[in-house]
Amino acid sequence: MLKQERQAYILHQVNLHNQVLSASLSTQLDVSEDTIRRDLQELADGRKLIKVHGGALSLPYSDLRHPSTPIYAHTQKKLIAAKAAALIQNDMFITTTGGTTLIELARHIPKDLKATFISGSLPVALEYCQHPLIDVILIGDKVSKNSRFTVGGEAVARIRQIKADICFLGVNAIDIQQGITDNDWEVVQVKKAMIESARKVICLTISEKINSVQPFLVCPVEDLDMLITELPPGDPLLEPYRKKGIEII
Repeated sequence: MLKQERQAYILHQVNLHNQVLSASLSTQLDVSEDTIRRDLQELADGRKLIKVHGGALSLPYSDLRHPSTPIYAHTQKKLIAAKAAALIQNDMFITTTGGTTLIELARHIPKDLKATFISGSLPVALEYCQHPLIDVILIGDKVSKNSRFTVGGEAVARIRQIKADICFLGVNAIDIQQGITDNDWEVVQVKKAMIESARKVICLTISEKINSVQPFLVCPVEDLDMLITELPPGDPLLEPYRKKGIEII
């Protein structure tokens, strides 16, 4: 594979999954990690991604630093956000993870909605603060500089004290057999706690992430109550999830 093709693949992966690990890219592309690190540095020098220890982040994922960067699959994510926002009712308690789709959800919440939103994501929490009638609870502990998300034992313990009406779960990858997976171990622990503490778990994902897998298991697909993508509910790609008893929107 030529360097240009390799870097195009890397850039696509980082935009699709928000962050990537050098070790995983090395395995996928069958090249050394040194080669991947050089590729990531070149892409970072060209302001196409953010190079971090062990991998890279997409520019929109680091939203506090690059708020004007175009969001990958923005049209699809806005459609998903609109579907999800229609499910929220007054006086609900809602937990949400982070990521660009959840930022879009925050932007689609009606201004007259009265509810409580609980999140560990700094960018998402800031978007909730734009709504005058919403109470915002930011779960506290160590902040992961890569994900702009609070992680650690205190965050997990706080979430387990909450019984949310809905958990809106943003995902890095979803597969009917491998389940919901992620590439950040600490964020996975927070997501697990949110899933366990919610009456209903709603997964938000663009369809391009379906049938993809990351290193760390968040939960099996059977833990989901609902799956929201930009596709029509009857799309054949979603049929295996419907057969698992998951409601498709």
